[in-house]
Amino acid sequence: MSESPVSLGIREAQPGITVIDIHGDMTPAAEDALMDAYAQINGANTVVLNFGGLDYMNSGGIGLLVMLLVRAQRQKQRLLAYGLTDHYRQIFELTRLDDAITIHDDESAAVKAASG
Repeated sequence: MSESPVSLGIREAQPGITVIDIHGDMTPAAEDALMDAYAQINGANTVVLNFGGLDYMNSGGIGLLVMLLVRAQRQKQRLLAYGLTDHYRQIFELTRLDDAITIHDDESAAVKAASG
């Protein structure tokens, strides 16, 4: 099995709000790492995806986000994001992923939106 092109960090921003820090490439090869990271989230009402360290994402990576979104919705969790470049924000808009994953400018705005 090849090494994942992505590394993920998990941390609690506030009680009930967990951040997944994404570093590297979001491609189909990142599936195990992303699903393992998501499985480690316990009791969070909101998951915030930090794309600040994202190097590259292709359509397979978008597909992984859709799969994560479905899992989060089943758990009655909200997904928020920040750190997207203008290019990836545009992709979120074109795919309408931004309708389901709210995009914010930075972590404090995402956490504030999740808290309010």
